[in-house]
Amino acid sequence: MKHRVAGRRLDRTTEHRTAMFRNMVTSLFRHERIVTTTPKAKELRRIADKIVTFAKKGTPHARRLAHRDVRDVEVLQKLFGSIAERFKSRAGGYTRVVRVGRRPGDNAEMALIELVERAAPTKEQEPEGKGGERKAKAEKPAEKAEKAEKKAAPKKGKAAKK
Repeated sequence: MKHRVAGRRLDRTTEHRTAMFRNMVTSLFRHERIVTTTPKAKELRRIADKIVTFAKKGTPHARRLAHRDVRDVEVLQKLFGSIAERFKSRAGGYTRVVRVGRRPGDNAEMALIELVERAAPTKEQEPEGKGGERKAKAEKPAEKAEKAEKKAAPKKGKAAKK
């Protein structure tokens, strides 16, 4: 029986599991959303919520406790700065897990874990994937009109003499 045993082992050793969750929680606070398997996302939610609670306290001891898991100093500053400020009035539930389908390779159920109150993404933060490349290549109507005018204008040089 599994009385009073909390957490998932995820078929990993303790050291591997703790290192994996430290990396994942750092990535979560850096990007504010990540995609992973559903069991990992559910387990990560527990860790991330505790760390946000530390950040809300803002004490030096809370910073030390959070630094155990979030080893990146820039992410730690963001956590104790903007993220803690966003969640000051919220009593809990700082993360959201949304199922996004199954992974093509092994049919594992995937989930998106994100901070509930996300900051509006800036131009530098927006991910460039298939959609971003298409948007960047798409021309604005004003640019199309300018190109059409250039083509319609009389050509100079050898091409004009022919």
